[in-house]
Amino acid sequence: MTLADMGADVVKVEPLKGDGLRAWPPFSDGYSENFASINRNKRSIALDLKTEKDLDIARRLILSADAVVENNRPGVMARLGLGYDSFKQEKPSLIYASISAFGQTGPRAQDGGFDVTVQAASGVMSVTGDPDGIPVKAGVPMSDFGAGLYAAFSIVSLLRRVEAGGPGGHIDMSMYGTNLAFAALQTSEYFGTGKDPVRMGSSHPRNSPYQAYPAADNHFVLAAGNDKLFASACEAIGQPELKDDPRFLTTRDRATNQIELTAILEPIFKTQPVSHWIASFRPHGIPCEPINGYAAALGDPLVEHFGWVQPLTLPNGVETTTFASPIEVAGEDFPIRTGPPALDGDHDDILAELERLENGS
Repeated sequence: MTLADMGADVVKVEPLKGDGLRAWPPFSDGYSENFASINRNKRSIALDLKTEKDLDIARRLILSADAVVENNRPGVMARLGLGYDSFKQEKPSLIYASISAFGQTGPRAQDGGFDVTVQAASGVMSVTGDPDGIPVKAGVPMSDFGAGLYAAFSIVSLLRRVEAGGPGGHIDMSMYGTNLAFAALQTSEYFGTGKDPVRMGSSHPRNSPYQAYPAADNHFVLAAGNDKLFASACEAIGQPELKDDPRFLTTRDRATNQIELTAILEPIFKTQPVSHWIASFRPHGIPCEPINGYAAALGDPLVEHFGWVQPLTLPNGVETTTFASPIEVAGEDFPIRTGPPALDGDHDDILAELERLENGS
């Protein structure tokens, strides 16, 4: 969808029953809002790849494309005659991205995975949650979206190579690998110490105050992430002497002694509501935020300023809203050209377009 938002013509090939996400609630008059949220600006064709007729259509679609993205189990596309090796000689410029849980080759290539299982395997869940709590997953599907974004970046990078006269290529994008790439701070901690990073709730292993704190009415996050910000925070809470405390002189000192620092700060923060502390810190340029639900996050004036919430028309005619592309390029925008597609809703148009391309018209 990111590529589609930027102007790519994206044809979504679905099984006859449709992408399984179409069955995920909530529904608006029978159409999945979840599906709609990540399928705008695409066209849909439904194919039964067990039939030679539809296999031929799939082959023709691949040969007509600049890039192909697939997320079947490794080996499935090759068995269908639709793998990268089936096309690389006929179309050397083809960019073919395969997204899977554990990669196309290697000891785990045939293992399946979903976002939560890859979060577990790749270490994410081991550092998410409170120290004395059970492991929990990140609340958003980082394994899924991370692999998709890495793949999109790789596709655009290879398009530049193709435009310069070079070949395309087969992108092997694993969710496991992208999660480990996201975890640069955690992997570097392991490489540097030989010890597994641990769950720390909202706090940070190398910075403090840099976490969620309870106020009188709710929690908020304070990130006084360097010496200057810490000094300003001490002034803002009426405790200027804290900045000269030998335990808290440097970022490293504060990280080492963050339990002691938290024990000092929490009773102070509990004396006033969140709004008081936000008003106290922001004028000093100290990053601090309430812990918003999505109603509050989407209702922030910033969202309206950038026009990120946009109307969306579903194939059944229902009007809903969605979060549009967050990409901002000066002087340009990336509008929602079409809503999400009806299952197989573009079948005839896509086939007619294929015939025109193949006939050179």
